[in-house]
Amino acid sequence: MNLKPESYILRIGHRPERDQRVTTHVGLSSRALGASGMYLAADDAKVADSITDVAARFGGTFFCENNVKWKSCINQFKKSGGKVVHLTMYGLRLQDVIADIRKEEKVMIVVGAEKVPGDLYELADYNVAVANQPHSEISALALCLDHLYEGRELDLAFPDAELEVLPTKIGKTTIKHEHGNEEEL
Repeated sequence: MNLKPESYILRIGHRPERDQRVTTHVGLSSRALGASGMYLAADDAKVADSITDVAARFGGTFFCENNVKWKSCINQFKKSGGKVVHLTMYGLRLQDVIADIRKEEKVMIVVGAEKVPGDLYELADYNVAVANQPHSEISALALCLDHLYEGRELDLAFPDAELEVLPTKIGKTTIKHEHGNEEEL
């Protein structure tokens, strides 16, 4: 299933000494909910490697590019025809702009950690708020992707997975795929 528009995440403001867990969750949520990849505007190879490792084991083509320059990344994305969606509690309401965002070919969703640079508001095509209240960037991202894809992301299949988690009423069922063989764990 190909979700449209294509979505990419740009994580800015990441502080390696304190944001590793949250940034990892931004990447994992992005992947699970249909984004194609994440750009990390910080030098934290450990976080990028962790996200890449999960993507390799659980399938799909999600990438995590480490140590990008956020402004250059945005400008390059816009030159390629993409639109930038900045998640901020100060933006327009998600429910008021999501239909317009859905019409775009590809979007970059910018998720900040610490206070974001003021010029980001000018560079963004859409400054979007989920609830106009302070809350988690992970929850804002998840809601944005869910509204963008109207729930279709919940039916994604991830090709070439080494590990697959099967839905179960009770307990845990995981299948390990190896060279044409399947083994229940």
